[in-house]
Amino acid sequence: MLFNSALYGIFLFSAYVVFWALRTQKRLRAAFLALASYGFYFYGTYDAAANDGAPLSPFAWAVLCLGIIFVGSTLDFWLAQVLHRTETPWQRKALLCVSVFYYLGILALFKYYDFAAGSIAAAASAAGISFHPALLHLVLPFGISFFTFETMSYTIDVYRRELEPSRNYIDYLLFVSFFPHLVAGPIVRPAQMLPQLEAVPVADARQMSDGLFLIAKGLTKKIAIGDYLAQNLVGRVFDNPGLHSPLEVWVGVYAYAFQIYADFSGYTDVALGSAKLFGYELPQNFDRPYQSLDLQEFWRRWHISLSSWLRDYLYIPLGGSRGSSFLTYRNLMITMVLGGLWHGASWNFVIWGVLHGGALGFTRAYQRRKSAPKSTDDTSSRARAWRVVCLIGTFHYVCFAWIFFRAKTLSGALAVAAHAGRAVLDPLAASPNLTPRVCLVLAVAALAHFTPRDWRERVRVQFASCPASLQGLALAAFAYGLHFVATQKSEPFVYGQF
Repeated sequence: MLFNSALYGIFLFSAYVVFWALRTQKRLRAAFLALASYGFYFYGTYDAAANDGAPLSPFAWAVLCLGIIFVGSTLDFWLAQVLHRTETPWQRKALLCVSVFYYLGILALFKYYDFAAGSIAAAASAAGISFHPALLHLVLPFGISFFTFETMSYTIDVYRRELEPSRNYIDYLLFVSFFPHLVAGPIVRPAQMLPQLEAVPVADARQMSDGLFLIAKGLTKKIAIGDYLAQNLVGRVFDNPGLHSPLEVWVGVYAYAFQIYADFSGYTDVALGSAKLFGYELPQNFDRPYQSLDLQEFWRRWHISLSSWLRDYLYIPLGGSRGSSFLTYRNLMITMVLGGLWHGASWNFVIWGVLHGGALGFTRAYQRRKSAPKSTDDTSSRARAWRVVCLIGTFHYVCFAWIFFRAKTLSGALAVAAHAGRAVLDPLAASPNLTPRVCLVLAVAALAHFTPRDWRERVRVQFASCPASLQGLALAAFAYGLHFVATQKSEPFVYGQF
């Protein structure tokens, strides 16, 4: 059930009406929203199994995927209660391990088994050993990487005594399954969401307006920018780089950078906006990442919920930056490689993680130099020029790494990189795919990304201050306009595959 489909609009409106109709029934309202979220997930997994194939019938596969969330949520709820009351260290560790191993086991089976088995078989073949493990070819349940991280953070926080366990079973089921963030995040921390679920939800007119504005903004990013660039340039050059001019491939890499941002941040905007309609606030996940001056800043702006999760539950437990420089760089590399694998079971994602881990290590080493600039407040012309150089360099490095993220194979990534590099030698080759409309959409995406935050905030405030009738007319006109700019086929959300 894609966020940019009419079916999702019907589902969201129906859930909204029933939810607020149960105004005096807090528990019944939470139970309804949890059931609606399970229905949302059931439909998505059923549809995926019917279209992509699964080892079971679509209905049985959807029930199995739903059972994974329900069993894990139930297990964690009761484990947390016992964990909170237990004082014996080894018993507390054992309880935590039960929870963590459940989710790591699910991830290992569905997401990494075939990758590991295939890699071992390839290594054995290279060594002259015949090894042919059975591959499962399982369809990946939607959002498995997102809800596993959310639930693991819950039991870990309770184990650390940083969080009181949830007092209500239905609230916890809703925390895990709440449909706006279930499929592709943001990764919601229990400390952010559980207190909201325990309180009586309230959504005033301003919050409702903000929610509608975010949904409109997210759909615009997804439909007018993400889908258009994906279908008219990005998909073509990444599928067959050799059939396109070097300039087309080069621009295609830029286009993918803005496509994935428009796609994922657009999804997040719709998720945040949908949650606001029910009176809940989800965390921000993006802050104009391509304005970053180094890779460290990039990860403070890109997929914020994931980068903060990796920092708090992986990088810091590994030792963070408390030890020697070598240990700091090691911890950064381990964190980013595992972060790459979190995105997908492929050597391309490992290389993507290595590229970011190495760049983060270089950034940290540079920052520790005594001669490194200590502040971005310097307004001298030399300092401003240096910041421009850093911004351009960081953006191009991120784009280079995106090649390995987007390409389906390592050889495909190398072909794209090699072909794009020839654009310097042959910039005037015929480039029929760089149509005026493609260039216009890419230019608008770039300009919108670099507009001052105040401009967009003024638009949001102006929309929220309008009467409801004018808001309705504006949204109707917006929907009518999107209908004409939409591509014939809607692209799946990029992060839905993770």
